[in-house]
Amino acid sequence: MNAANERFDDPITDFTRRLVDVEGVAKTVYTAGSGPAVVLMPEMPGISPDVLRLARWIRDAGFTVHVPSLFGADGAHPTAEGGTEVMRRACVSAEFRAFAGGGTSPVTTWLRGLARQAHAACGGPGVGAVGLCFTGNFALTMMLEPAVIASVVNHPSLPLDDPAALELGDADAREVAARISRDGLKVLAYRFDNDRWCTGRRFAAYRALLGDAFDGRVLAGDSANPGPPPFFRDVVASPHSVVTAHFVDEDGHPTAQARDEILAYLTDRLITPASEEATAH
Repeated sequence: MNAANERFDDPITDFTRRLVDVEGVAKTVYTAGSGPAVVLMPEMPGISPDVLRLARWIRDAGFTVHVPSLFGADGAHPTAEGGTEVMRRACVSAEFRAFAGGGTSPVTTWLRGLARQAHAACGGPGVGAVGLCFTGNFALTMMLEPAVIASVVNHPSLPLDDPAALELGDADAREVAARISRDGLKVLAYRFDNDRWCTGRRFAAYRALLGDAFDGRVLAGDSANPGPPPFFRDVVASPHSVVTAHFVDEDGHPTAQARDEILAYLTDRLITPASEEATAH
C-alpha cells in the first residue's frame, strides 16, 4: 500500500459488517445508525472513503444506512489502475448490464431483497435507495420493491454506450413508471452539466418515462472539485460525482446544497410521515 492509500483508505470501523443472504446469494453489507433504512449503493470502483462519507451523513441525519459491497475493495482509495480493472470486471459480470440492449441488471433483484429485509428490521414508512454512477439507475429499479418509497438517482452512467438510454428492460420500465404514478412518488436526480458519462440526453429519457415525477437537478460543471481521486481524475475525466468524489465541503457550495437536498428529501419521505402520524394521534 502506498502513502496515498494509507492516507485515504477507510477502515470502516464505525459500521457493522455482515453477510446478507437473499434467496441463497450472500453479499457483504455495512450498516450504521438507527431509524428508517436507506440503501446506499457504491459508485465505481467501490465503497470508497467518499462513499463512506456520504453514508455517514445519511446515518447522522437519522437513518440506518446499508452499504452493500457490489464491486471493488471496500474502503479503498480509488486509484486509476485499480479502478479501471474493477470497472472492466464489472462490465463483463453477469450481475450487471453495462451496455445498451442488456436490460435490467440482475443484481437489482438482490438489492430489492436487501430493501425488504432492511424495512422489516428498521421499520418506518419505507426504505430509501440512493444510487451513484454505475449503480445510479439501480435506485430507480429498486422501486419495483413496494418497501422502497424514496429514490435518489445520482449521475447514472449506464448504459455506457448509449447516452440517451436507461438501464432498464422495457417491462420493468413500464412497471416502475406505473408504480411511481400510482403511489404519487417522486424521483430525485443529480448530474453536472458537462458530465460526459451522464448527459442531458439521459435525463431527458428519465423525464420521458416518468414525467413530472422526475426531479432532475443539474449543477454547473465548474463547481466540481478540481482535485478528485486518481480514478476520477484520469479515467472518469470529467465532472461526475456530485456528492462524493467531486464534492466540495464548503457551506453554501452547490454540491453541499445537493447533499442537503438529498438528506431533506429522505427525511421528508421516510421520517416526517411517521412524525405527522404520531402527532395526529
